[in-house]
Parts: sequence; C-alpha cells; structure tokens
Amino acid sequence: MADTPNYGPHNPHPLSKRKTELIWEGKYDEYGNRREVDVAGCAMPMQKIETIDEPRREAVAAGKGGLFDAQMRKTRTDDFRNRLIWGENKLVTASLLQEFKGKIDLIYIDPPFDVGADFTMDVSIGDGKETVRKDQSTLEMIAFRDMFGKGIDSYLHTLYERLLLMRELLKETGSLYVHIGPNVSHLVKLTLDDIFSPSDYRNEIIWQRHGSHNDPGKFGVVHDAIYFYSRSENWTFNPVYMPYDEEYIEERFSYTDEKTKRRFWPNTLTAAGTGPARRIGGKLLTPPAGRHWAFDQEGIDELERKGGVYFSSTGFPYMKQYLDESPGKPCQSIWPDVRMTRSGYERLNYDTQKPESLLERIIKASSNESDLVADFFCGSGTTGAVAERLGRRWIMADLGRFAIHTSRKRLIDLQRSLHNDGKPYRAFDVYNLGRYERQWWQKEQLHGAEEEHRRVVLEFFRAEVLTRTPSPLLHGRKAGAFCHVDGIDSIFQRAEAVALAKAVAKAGGEECYVLAWEFEMDLPLQIAALERELGVKLKLIQIPREIMEKNRKGPPPFLEVATLEAAAVVRGAGALATVDIKLTKFLPSLAEVPAAELEAIKERTIKSGMDFIDFWAVDFDWRPGKPFNHHWQDYRTRKDRHLKTVSDAGYQYPKSGRYTACVKVVDIFGCDTSITVEVRV
Repeated sequence: MADTPNYGPHNPHPLSKRKTELIWEGKYDEYGNRREVDVAGCAMPMQKIETIDEPRREAVAAGKGGLFDAQMRKTRTDDFRNRLIWGENKLVTASLLQEFKGKIDLIYIDPPFDVGADFTMDVSIGDGKETVRKDQSTLEMIAFRDMFGKGIDSYLHTLYERLLLMRELLKETGSLYVHIGPNVSHLVKLTLDDIFSPSDYRNEIIWQRHGSHNDPGKFGVVHDAIYFYSRSENWTFNPVYMPYDEEYIEERFSYTDEKTKRRFWPNTLTAAGTGPARRIGGKLLTPPAGRHWAFDQEGIDELERKGGVYFSSTGFPYMKQYLDESPGKPCQSIWPDVRMTRSGYERLNYDTQKPESLLERIIKASSNESDLVADFFCGSGTTGAVAERLGRRWIMADLGRFAIHTSRKRLIDLQRSLHNDGKPYRAFDVYNLGRYERQWWQKEQLHGAEEEHRRVVLEFFRAEVLTRTPSPLLHGRKAGAFCHVDGIDSIFQRAEAVALAKAVAKAGGEECYVLAWEFEMDLPLQIAALERELGVKLKLIQIPREIMEKNRKGPPPFLEVATLEAAAVVRGAGALATVDIKLTKFLPSLAEVPAAELEAIKERTIKSGMDFIDFWAVDFDWRPGKPFNHHWQDYRTRKDRHLKTVSDAGYQYPKSGRYTACVKVVDIFGCDTSITVEVRV
C-alpha cells in the first residue's frame, strides 16, 4: 500500500491552488480538458424561405409598384433586412458567426429556467369562443428534455455553450442581458463570470414582475433577475429614467411657480471648481468657496428672462427644476415600475411573453438607432417588435414553430402600423436551417445507415419489415397495406409518388402508407389523380420527430399530413384580368394536440376545418427554389377573429399566360402547409 502523500507548504495539495470555479457534469472531458463548442460542426447554411414587406405587397398586387416605390423610400429603410430564424439556437448562433462575428450590439435572451414548467397552452379556434390545448412541438420537447435531462448540470452546460457563441457575436462595445428566474440565477451568474469575466459584469437587475404572489410556506416570489454584461471595458450605455412616484413628487417637487403654476424643486446653480462673480437678480454675486456658477452671464440672463431662477429666504439663487421638464429618476438596479402584460394591444396570449416596456428600457440603454439587436429565445417576438419601433435592426430565432408564427404576425402588423404612420421600418425575411436535426440523428444514432433508419421508423409505426419485397420501394406492411419509408434527407416528391403507386399496383396492392419527413407542395392533388388512374391510395404520414429521442420505447402518434385545397379566381381577361385565390378545403395536422383530446378535435376539424386556420398568404408568382414572397395575407388577431377565405388582392400579371401561385396556410398550432395553384390569364 502506497504511503499517503505528505502535503504541506513544501508540497501543496492540488486543490489548494484551485481558483474559484463553478463545475458541472460535462464541463470537462474524461481527460480533464475543457470541452469546446464544435463551431465548425454546428455551422450550417441557412435557407431563406419567406420575404416579407407588408406595405409594399399592397401596391404590387394592385399594379402600382413604380409609384409606390417612390413613396416607399420615405418609410422603408433598405440598409438591412431583418431576420427571423426557425432553428435550434446553438446551431443558429454558430451559423451566424461567419457573417456576424463581432457585429451585434445587443443580445437579450430569456431562456427557460423552470424544469417543472408546463409549456402547453390554449389556442383559440375560429371566432375564439372555443379553445384547444396545444402541446409543445416535438423539437421543443426534445430540446427541453436535453436542457434539463441531467438537472442543473445539463441546464448549465446547455446555456454555457450558447453563451460562448453569443459572446463571439458581440461587438467590442456590445452588451448581453440574460433574463433568468431566482431558482437558478445564482448559478447562471457564476457561469457568466466564467464566460466573460467578473470585470465585464455591470448589473444584476431585479425586475419586480408581480405586486404579490401566493407561495405557501415561504415569502412570495415576485421577481426575476436580469444579468447585464459587456463585451469589453468600453460599452454602449445611455442613461434611462423611471417615472417619479407620487410620494417622491410630493416630497421633491414641493414648490409651485406663482405665474405658471408649474411644480419645481430648487436645483443648484453652481458646480465644482472656481469662477467669477455673476450678476443675478440685479446683484453681483460671488459663488461659494470651491464652486463656480454653472452658466455664463448670458446663460444666467436667459434663465432669469424665462423666470427660471428661484431665490431662497437667504437670497441665494437656485435654478427651478420643473417637474414637466424632468425625465424622471435615473434608473436603478431594481425595476418595480414595469408590470407583466395582461391585456391591451400587445397581449398575444403567449405564456412567456414579456412586456414591451421592459425591452424598451434595455434596448434604449444599451444600443443606439440602427444598431443590431438579437434574441435567440425570441418567443412571441417582443425584442424584435421593440427594436423595430425604436429604429434598430434585429435578428431573432426560436426552435418553436408557434413562436416563429406568432412573431411573424406581430412584425407584419407592426410594419403596417409604422408605414401608415409615416414612420421608418425595415423588411424582414424568414429563414430555417433545413433538415439538420435529421442529419445529426442519422450520423450520431444510426451511424449513417439508411436501412437502420427504415427499420426504426417501421418499428415505431408498428409495421412488419419486409425481408423479401416485390419492389425496392416497398419496405413494410401494416394491416394489409404496404409501407414506404422515404429517405432521411429527402422530400417525397411527385415522381416518387408515381413510381411508388405503380410498384404497389404491380404487387397487387391497393393501399400504401408513405412515411416521410417532408412532402412536396401540392402533392395531395397528385395523390388523388393517381388513385383515380391506378386504383392505388397513397396515405401520406409525417414521421414524428419524437422517434429521434434517446432511449424512447413507446411509439409516438403517426398522423396524416394536413389537407389543403385552393383554386384561382380570375376576373376579366388578358392584361386587364385580376386574380385572387379561394380556399376550398383545409384539414389540419393534429400532431401537437394532446392524445386525450385527439378524437374530439378530429371531429371538430371535419365539421369546420377552416376554423383551424390562423394565417394564410399567397405568392402569386411563385418560382421553385425561390423564397415565398408575401403578396397578400390575412390572419386572425386577438381582437378580430374573422378570416377571409378568398383573397382580395386583385393581383395583375404583366401579360397573358400560365403562372403558378403558392398558398401557405398556418394553423392555430403554428404548423404550415403549402400548395401550388395553376393560374391562367
């Protein structure tokens, strides 16, 4: 047995030299090396899927583009197109580094911080008199479990990786605000100290979000913490002010101007230093020792002319600091004056929504007009909406489709409002990172094998894997029907549908389940034609992303894709023809409906599927491979639940011919469905 080491001044114990550090499982590898973020492995190309310039679409649809472009220059700012990105924020931030490293002025994030939180929500159907419960999306569920899978260890490591990348995106003069709950704030503070440095720490802001809260057995928790760090010792900061409370006004502004009846308090008319005497109130007055008059003689004369000098009982002059000219109290680190959004125009019924006044204070303090502001947990889009209104550029990202949809509607509404008021705004684009999550799953879990992918999908679908098959397109069988599993990195397209239907017919089958991650637009119409021609019914089933969860045993629900049908409405002929689009049928996918409510909701969708549409838009001149261009859209709001089923764009094409319109519908769960419509004019 080896002797116990004799530790002491001559042989210090290794722990005696250890610096103060927060350590969690995953921070170091098996060899004691600090884990680095694989930036190269996380960076992926972004795909622009939508372009949105709401005010301009009205003019283009009406054929007034040239005239409107001249007017547009007065309101639209064309130096930058804002970005709304659907994707996992670790991959988003890594992918932005190539273009935006060291270019973002302000980042605000509000990550989830309650492992026990319920992220389901109620969404309105139709006129809003009915609601249905919406589950987290599969991607959100997976991300949430990864974040909290090992408790505080995985939570801190998840934040650590993302915060490291965000720091690289910040300008040298940039700032980061991390909004966090009191249950984990102390640990997040230490993590931030690790990533930045204690010298980059600026404030812990305490936001009192409630007046009171009932928490049995302890004091009511009424606050969140917001940590403010700068990228360097030279950071942007503009003083911001809080409104005075009544008690302060009564105590501070206790004087009233006899002529104007304005409230004021006697502010000093001197400053530190030395200076000459000035004529004030008809007398030559010498300032107190070590002080000088704050204005030259001309300035004092102007102040007196306006009645802005107050003389005390001793005859000493002061400057009248009027209440109506005071910006308020300089903002301190406790914010009790900003309340949660409960009602009014900005309330979107999004559970984690933060008030615009909170973001306005942060954005005004730590950025200037035209600066770039980012939020990578954007939720309902409050950061982007406030940044847009304050003349800042913005980038927002979120993993949830419902968050992206909510933010898109909110920013379109804001574009309309700003343009109508003659105020500047910027257009924005919607991006995603493509099929990255499936590519990762194939690489990490399936070791790149397509056959393993098919086996896993069929196993969860509870289908038999065919070992001897009449066609390489037929991979399984379930309840008398064949099964086809599309490639992990593919979109099931029309040509595949034709080949598959022929293979099923040749094998003597009449029905086939098509299990795919994505389907080409307008495919349901092609499927209907094939059924009439070949007598083969292809049932399109979207592969649920739950099957990518680690250690998952039970099968998730496999549901048919949404059904959408629309037709062109052409009025007139030739160059004078106008075109609109009419929705004729919609049945939503119910992938995010809780299983207990699924059957009842299915019946409700059959009764009136249109009630499940929250937003729809038309690109009248859609081109394959190009982003969807919003020429026209309509959507429900909290106050106005009415929705048109026929567009009123009156779109005019430049000449007679055949064109392709694309119709995009977003349902109340945030899921989108698109089809193409042929237009002949």
